[in-house]
Amino acid sequence: MSSLNRKSSFETASAAFRAHIPDLSTPRFQTASKQSIYEYVQSFKEKQHPPWLFNLTQAWAKLYDEPYKGLTSDGTVREGLFERRDEGVEIGKVVAKAEELLGALDEEQKRKVRYPINAREWRAWSNPEFLLRPFGLRLEEVPEATAQSILRVIEASLSPEGYQKALSAMRMNHFLGEVVHLPHIMNKYSYNFLLFGAPSTDPSSPWGWLLYGHHLCLSCFFRGPQVVISPLFCGAEPNVIDAGAWKGTEILHKEGNLGLRLMQSLPPEQQQKAQLYKKLRDDRMKQTGDLTVDEWNKDDQRHLCGAFRDNRVVPYQGVLVSSFTPEQQQLVLDIADEMVIYLPAKSRQLRLADIKKHFDETYFSWIGGYGDADAYYFRVHSPVVVLEFDHHSGVFLANAEPAKFHTHTIVRTPNAGDYGNAIRDREHKL
Repeated sequence: MSSLNRKSSFETASAAFRAHIPDLSTPRFQTASKQSIYEYVQSFKEKQHPPWLFNLTQAWAKLYDEPYKGLTSDGTVREGLFERRDEGVEIGKVVAKAEELLGALDEEQKRKVRYPINAREWRAWSNPEFLLRPFGLRLEEVPEATAQSILRVIEASLSPEGYQKALSAMRMNHFLGEVVHLPHIMNKYSYNFLLFGAPSTDPSSPWGWLLYGHHLCLSCFFRGPQVVISPLFCGAEPNVIDAGAWKGTEILHKEGNLGLRLMQSLPPEQQQKAQLYKKLRDDRMKQTGDLTVDEWNKDDQRHLCGAFRDNRVVPYQGVLVSSFTPEQQQLVLDIADEMVIYLPAKSRQLRLADIKKHFDETYFSWIGGYGDADAYYFRVHSPVVVLEFDHHSGVFLANAEPAKFHTHTIVRTPNAGDYGNAIRDREHKL
């Protein structure tokens, strides 16, 4: 994107979200502004308000209790898709940062942060600001030096550009907290960190970590010099920072623009096949209240593969990527590259090669319009990856309809690939 176009995109998003700042004098914001994160979630549980969100969390609890199987297209996990390999991850550096963190913790902190490698808490992540499962160490509750040590573990694990994207998501959460006067609920450290297994360079002793909170959830599994970062959730409301120390920050524009460019480039017959629904909330969408089959709910909206959907059956829909031109196929890879940007360089190259290898069974689907100003959803889905991109309506901002300044993205690895489960030994599996 040219600097002129970037400026125009940034300014458009800034003006758009500023037009939807809510009335902060309402009881919702006035009450929450006086609460801690724990008082906030306790009030939510006691009042069961909003009821749709409370009911959603109850459904999540049931899904969390299910044994892990993995996302599939038809209910059957396909074997043999993922191999154990040397991806050149500088695992020694990652282990050193993790050991540095552990060495600085007291015994109580170690007890809180550490979990067995096969613990179900890998699956405890969720995106809302409500802290429903207060596992691990919360960054805002530890000394700054400890929070920075946790960040150094994350930085050592990710690519430089992926780490910056994760930091930007955390800073945008902080910015939203400032905009709506809820800094105790949403800030740059409103995240929980868990460590699984014992940090090790040995492939026979896998380990990993989980970071989760509002608009950023990262699951990172290591098997020696191999890494799996999936599932992951990255979102932003708004997706630009137009004031303060981090002014000029923006995320989640590139992958969205690439998706729109791809959809607009398709011939009419392929556009028609890719477009599942013309409206972002269509009456024909399943909306039964069953999270395992619904195509829309008020929290996930169009996302199918969000929190606690580890075992969801998601049929292939849309148009086959193998029918695209080489240029259009490259756009699919460019979207994937941006959405798996957290992976170190060699791991990302191998991941993209895996995705490309399955183009003959990869589907691209779309919901909504595809004009330049339209909000939309799209999905890339194959046996080895699910990439979801969605524009959302306001949660803290006041836009009733989906807008391009509120974005959610999800990356999943179907067929037991999430959490690295497909490459774990039997005794290490979830």
